[in-house]
Amino acid sequence: QVQLVESGGGVVPPGGSLTLSCTTSGFTFSTTPMTWLRHHPRRGIEWLSSINSPGDDVAYADSVKGRVTIARDNANSALFLQMNDLRPDDTAVYRCAKPKTRSPWPPSGEYTWAYWGRGTQVTVSS
Repeated sequence: QVQLVESGGGVVPPGGSLTLSCTTSGFTFSTTPMTWLRHHPRRGIEWLSSINSPGDDVAYADSVKGRVTIARDNANSALFLQMNDLRPDDTAVYRCAKPKTRSPWPPSGEYTWAYWGRGTQVTVSS
């Protein structure tokens, strides 16, 4: 079955960087667009970024555009999110998500996300 496992989170100071990973299995990753989300404490879910299946089209939320790069490794069925210049309000649980078939581009609405992982905690604090 579909499995999505995030890793790479941690505690970083403001201005720091992290690269998150999402290891996947149970579906044909190389033909599937993918998405990163985050869950803020007491603020709910925010869409961050999506990438199409070959990796040549990406989309970012305004809140992270310019500080975040989404990438994928289809040979290893893995998704990545490189984050720079982190801010305290970036503190959240970061999750990768597999969109539903025929989702619009970008698949930024919560009802487009067929599966998501448990997430990895990112805490930005001095």
